[in-house]
Amino acid sequence: MSVFRGSGVALVTPMKENGEVNYDSLEALLEDQIRNHTDAVISVGTSGEAPTLEDDEHLKVIKFTVDVVRGRIPVIAGTGSNNTAHAIMMSEEAEKLGADGLLLVTPYYNKATQDGLVEHYTAIASRTKLPCIVYNVPSRTGTTVQPETMIKIAKKNPNVCAIKEASGNFSAIAHLADLADGKIDIYSGNDDQVVPLCSLGGAGVISVLANVAPQATHDMVQYCFDGEYEKAAKIQLAACDLITALFMEVNPIPVKAALNMQGFNVGKPRLPLTEMRPEHQEVLRKAMIKFGCLQ
Repeated sequence: MSVFRGSGVALVTPMKENGEVNYDSLEALLEDQIRNHTDAVISVGTSGEAPTLEDDEHLKVIKFTVDVVRGRIPVIAGTGSNNTAHAIMMSEEAEKLGADGLLLVTPYYNKATQDGLVEHYTAIASRTKLPCIVYNVPSRTGTTVQPETMIKIAKKNPNVCAIKEASGNFSAIAHLADLADGKIDIYSGNDDQVVPLCSLGGAGVISVLANVAPQATHDMVQYCFDGEYEKAAKIQLAACDLITALFMEVNPIPVKAALNMQGFNVGKPRLPLTEMRPEHQEVLRKAMIKFGCLQ
C-alpha cells in the first residue's frame, strides 16, 4: 500500500502580505515541483505551517493542491493532531477532498504512552481508507514511536503503511527496518540523512530541501534506488551547507526566505514564527549559490 517512492516535498504554504494564503504562489510552487520531478507533495505539514492555519484554511489548501496536481503525483495531507478526535475529523475531510494519503504526527504536548500511540493511530486509521504515514519527530513532539510500537500499529492497521523518521536515531531505524522486513515504507525526515536511510532500504524522503532544490533531491533518491550510491552521496555531501542553513532557525522560517530569494513570493511565516534574521539570510544565500539553486 505504498503512497510513493522517492522525494516527497514538505511544501510551504505561501502567504500574502496581509497573512492570507497566497494561492497564486502555491500554484506556481506546485507546478515547479512537478516540472522538476518531485515524486509526491505533502500539503500542510510542519513546513506548511499547519499549527497556525485554521481548519477551513487547512482544508482549502489541501483541496487546492489536489485540484492543481490533478493526479500527476500523490498528494499527502498533513492531518495529525494531539487531539485524536480532531485528527479523525481532518483525516476524513482530507479523504473527501481527494488526498492520496495522510501524514499523521505523533501527539505533542500532552504526548502519549506507547500503548496510547497504538490506540491513537488505530482510532484514526479505522476511519479512513487512505494509506497513513506515521510522523516520528521527537524533537518537536516530545514523543518517540519505538520500533516495536510501529510494528504493532501497522499489524493492527493495514493502511498504516509507512513512517517518516525524523528521530535521527539510526540504531532504532535499523531495528525497525529489520522488524518490518520490507512491509513498512521508511522515509527520511532529515535531509542530511537521506542516503544513509535509503541504504537501509528506505523508500525515500519527505523533504524541506526539495522546496528549493527539487530536481537534485529527486536525483539523490533515484540514484540510491538505482544502486549508484557514489552519485547519491555526491549530492548529499554537496547539500550539507545548504541543509544546515535551512535549519539555522526553526523550519519553515529559512525555507520561506530561500523561496523568496528564488522569486516565488511565499511571504513570511505566521506568528509565532518570524522572518529570518538578515545575517542568517546571508549565510543561506551563499549556501544556495554554492549548491547551484540560486544565481
